Amino acid sequence: MAVIEVTHIHKSYPGHVAVEDVSFTVEAGEIFGIVGPNGAGKTTAVEIMAGLRRADHGTVRVLGLDPRADGAEVRQRLGIQLQQSQLPDRIRVGEVLKLYSSFYRSPADWRSLLAEVGLAEKRNTPFAKLSGGQKQRLSIALALVGNPEVAVFDELTTGLDPQARRDTWGLIQSIRGRGVTVVLVTHFMDEAERLCDRLAVIAQGRVSTIDTPAALIRDAVVPGVARPTLEDAVLSLTNSAHTFKEI
Repeated sequence: MAVIEVTHIHKSYPGHVAVEDVSFTVEAGEIFGIVGPNGAGKTTAVEIMAGLRRADHGTVRVLGLDPRADGAEVRQRLGIQLQQSQLPDRIRVGEVLKLYSSFYRSPADWRSLLAEVGLAEKRNTPFAKLSGGQKQRLSIALALVGNPEVAVFDELTTGLDPQARRDTWGLIQSIRGRGVTVVLVTHFMDEAERLCDRLAVIAQGRVSTIDTPAALIRDAVVPGVARPTLEDAVLSLTNSAHTFKEI
């Protein structure tokens, strides 16, 4: 069953088309990845999907709701971590989670959530004193504190060291394990291959293809490369003429 339906969305700004024509569906319980080069329109598409931006054309449904017209209800059921987000330096980890939990009608137990993301010992630590990996863990907790049915993560592991990235992957898998549908925007192909059930490849504001990571690798035709990687497959798709297919 599709919990997200994005249909022919378009978004432009003076002198720039951010999203030309993007359509995809996300099934309940899957980790759906969105990949593509910088400036391809990935973040804009996700922000439109979440109701943070208004599309010029096209439609979006999240859990059967219009994120713009039904924004208050969507915010109760969708959690999001944005690529660019910041908290006051002095606010403490426990304070911000307690505050955010007050925004929701059926929040998670924020204390248990702190333990789940490995920040129980940082409850009284100011945001400015957290490491990069700890800040990312806090952003995951904030996206989950409302007990969402859908969680959206945009470039979640950028700037993290290899161990912190692997720890974050484990958290994402545990989130899906408890029934949350996940949308993951990433430029790390190892992350996409490890976590995602399906991938939408976006280039120049359009969806080039949607398929499983294994199928993208299997079907890749890269001159001079006998055994292409997912990165090879995505580069080939983003550099080629736009076609659309979905399984």
